[in-house]
Amino acid sequence: MRFWTTVTTALMLVMASTSAALASVEHSLTGAGGYDLVSYHNGEKPLPGNGNHVSEVDGVVYLFANAANKKKFERNPQKYLPAYGGYCAYGVAVGKKFVGDPNVWEVVDGRLYLNLDNKIKGIWAKDVSGNIEKADETWPKIRATHASKL
Repeated sequence: MRFWTTVTTALMLVMASTSAALASVEHSLTGAGGYDLVSYHNGEKPLPGNGNHVSEVDGVVYLFANAANKKKFERNPQKYLPAYGGYCAYGVAVGKKFVGDPNVWEVVDGRLYLNLDNKIKGIWAKDVSGNIEKADETWPKIRATHASKL
């Protein structure tokens, strides 16, 4: 009997620690595919971030190429965070949530927009201001809805 009590207790501890680990993983998402958000505004192309320069906003971890970019971000995260939580800008305009590709992007009026792929970006680019207007209107309505429910 004592053996089974020990085994049961050990299993419960393993399950509890696994559950805790899974809960913490859901809050350690890497935003923008690990690219440095400040670099989208500074150069010709985004730079990959690294684990030496990390900042977290609302449970999402952002990586930076250097300490200076991390510092800029932390002074004003809203300036650098991608629109619509990093979801595809055109997708949001049509009421969907598709993961934005960090290599398919555009900064418009100081705001970073990601798109699903280059084909979708081409559609989005035909009416950038109109699509931004639609997405800005739609985002508050779908923000809290899981992508699979849209």
